[in-house]
Amino acid sequence: MVIEKKKVAFHTLGCKLNFAETSTISRSFPDEKFERVSPNSIADIYVINTCSVTDAADKKCRQAIKKFTTLSPGAFIAVVGCYAQLKPHEISAIPGVDLVLGTNEKFDISDYLTDLKKRPSVEIHSCNLSSSDNYNPSYSLGDRTRSFLKIQDGCDYGCSYCTIPMARGKSRNPEISTITAEAVKIAERGVKEIVLTGVNIGDFGKSNGESFVSLLKELVKVQGIERFRISSIEPNLLTDELIELASLNEKILPHFHIPLQSGSNRILGLMRRRYDRDLFASRLKSIKEKMPLAGIGADVIVGFPGETEEDFNDTFSFLEKMPLSYLHVFSFSERPGTIAEKLPGKVAPREKDIRSKMVMALSEKKNREFYELNNGQITNVLFERTRNEGFITGFTSNYIRVEHQWQAKLAGQIEKVKLNRISDTGRMGIELID
Repeated sequence: MVIEKKKVAFHTLGCKLNFAETSTISRSFPDEKFERVSPNSIADIYVINTCSVTDAADKKCRQAIKKFTTLSPGAFIAVVGCYAQLKPHEISAIPGVDLVLGTNEKFDISDYLTDLKKRPSVEIHSCNLSSSDNYNPSYSLGDRTRSFLKIQDGCDYGCSYCTIPMARGKSRNPEISTITAEAVKIAERGVKEIVLTGVNIGDFGKSNGESFVSLLKELVKVQGIERFRISSIEPNLLTDELIELASLNEKILPHFHIPLQSGSNRILGLMRRRYDRDLFASRLKSIKEKMPLAGIGADVIVGFPGETEEDFNDTFSFLEKMPLSYLHVFSFSERPGTIAEKLPGKVAPREKDIRSKMVMALSEKKNREFYELNNGQITNVLFERTRNEGFITGFTSNYIRVEHQWQAKLAGQIEKVKLNRISDTGRMGIELID
């Protein structure tokens, strides 16, 4: 007897960590019972892995639910992850939702899918988090050219604007041996680049006495993986030892994403960040001394409560002086239950929009300057597996996006190239070097 497979689609919102976890969750669905399909197609089950960093993230979840109920009326809809952990009852009130699973429960989703009939009332499983929460290993496969490998979860920091500790619990991680074993599995699938991800990856080892640098020293020994890219890392956890290791080992890519959030020390204090702007500047100086062409990005929040025009100008002038390659800009989004929610001095939406556009324009300027600095350099590129309007694209080790006329043989390969122009698309043109 042939069992008709149920079609299941996965939709991920938010960070690289969520992508790693969605991929892991998807692999828990037995191939003999389920067929994975695109979230843009008709499915029997839709699983939405949510983010809740901003109000916009919550809105995107609600939009996705509406889209899927319209696309496939009668489909079973499960909402999981951070938003589901923080506001399960809010989600349960959205028409079409059948199942809500929190941070820990989402990894056992298949246990809750014995009956795929639409629920008369929404089923919610979202337990309170504790210091003893499990660590659920995760890595992505098949979705992209590179793999996102989760090395840490949770956060012990108390930033005044952030809900992540409430959504994901305390900082925790597995042993180095567990992570390296997962990297070996990824290498066996022919993947050449791993992006190390987590909530606060620089905190790796805090729960078991190991360290992030020690982890990197073991990971670079894994055969088959040629590139390790470090995702966002806090300025106060970006040590000289880590910078030195990256400068000496070509497997650790010269690309750092460092959340700044504000260039005003007064605002950093209100945010309850664990550094000041001088420390941030010193980290960039150390990187550039060791790796002059390193790519460096930063996160910036504009319109934080109490941010005056003088504070913003202070931030803007600081950013202008920093050797940054690009900026990720966020307009402050008030999150329920945070300290920042009750802070005085709210910034008007129009003013936040003005400040955001100014910083984004600065980001474009800095990005072009960084590309011009690298023009003529010989470097390595990992090419993507997808065709994009007749081009194949990829990233250099220092995170410059390049393009070349489509050649199928390049897909998924690392090739030596010479950067030779900035194209109209905002990418760099290249010359292949045999």
